[in-house]
Formats: sequence, C-alpha cells, structure tokens
Amino acid sequence: MNLLTFLAFLLVLPCWASTWEIDDSHTAAKFKIKHLMVSNVYGQITGAKGTLDIDDKDPSKTSGTITLDVSTINTNNEKRDAHLKDADFFEVTKHPTISFSIKKLSKSKNGKYLMEGDLTIKGVTKPVVLKEVELTPTVKDPWGGTRRGLSGITTIDRKDFGLTWNKTLDGGGVVVGEKVDVEIAAELKAKSENAKN
Repeated sequence: MNLLTFLAFLLVLPCWASTWEIDDSHTAAKFKIKHLMVSNVYGQITGAKGTLDIDDKDPSKTSGTITLDVSTINTNNEKRDAHLKDADFFEVTKHPTISFSIKKLSKSKNGKYLMEGDLTIKGVTKPVVLKEVELTPTVKDPWGGTRRGLSGITTIDRKDFGLTWNKTLDGGGVVVGEKVDVEIAAELKAKSENAKN
C-alpha cells in the first residue's frame, strides 16, 4: 500500500473521538433544595461555557470542563436571588463561576453512564459523581450543524462547599436544607461547525 492509498484509507475510517462546545442558550444546572422543612425551592444557573472531548468508542477517555455563571442564578424571587449571590452563600463578587471538570465516564448497569469529576464552588473543589448520565446520538440541526445532548443528576451537601448559612426554626429544624439535588442538562454542538441557533 503506497502513501496516497494509506491516507485515503484513513479518511474513510469512522471518527470516534470528537470535540464539542457547550451551547449556552440550551444548557442549565437545575437544582432543588428543602425550604422550612416543608417544601422545595427550585432554581437554575445558566451562562454555561466549555469544551468537551468525547470518545464514543472509549467513553473513559472523555474529558472537558463545564463552567456556569453564578450571577445568573434564578429561583423566581429577586430578594432570595440577591441573598444567594452575597457573602452568606455564593459570594459572586469573589467567586463568579461554578465549574465541573470531567475525569471519567463509565457505563452503568442500566445502559447509561456514571460521570466522575471535580466540582468547584466558592473556591472549594470536591469529587462528585453524576448519575443517570445520558449522552444522546448526534443529530443534524436545521442550520446544518451537528448537535447532541448530555444530562445527569447528583446530590451534594452545600456545607461541603462553604455554603453554611442557616437559621433555626422555633419549633425545630432549619430554614434551608443541606442536601441539594442537581440536574445538568447540556446541549453540545460540534466545535468545527458554526451553528446559528
């Protein structure tokens, strides 16, 4: 096989590894936390950025970082959102972003994935595992771009990241729960393509 033939052969091989960019307009981290021990507060953080290298043949080689803009936090209550941004909670002026750096992606028993990585909030980094991770097949969008979805869930203890503010209720219990349920829902676009929407 001469050099030209070999190069032509390489061009028709399937491309398993690919690079993807976060589409910030279709990506969010949604969360749920207990309020007054009786109900849940729901919210989300957007302003996502990041690049992921995904290897469909060997998912364990998948890597990348997702970053979120904490100033976008929205719980549908302006006063509460302002409190979440101040020093009692995220202290956005000093720590404007939350990041998740992917370390490993492995197949789970139900056909989905487990995604291990390092979560950094308020300058504190802890290992976190996303469960029920779904990585969709690729699709072509109406503008000629290539897209795919990435989603997963986890539960964290906010105190592990220095988010310790609370108040005790007269009858027992606290104002804000400690466990936070988090769902990541990301839309990815192929980096080499320039999708319009």
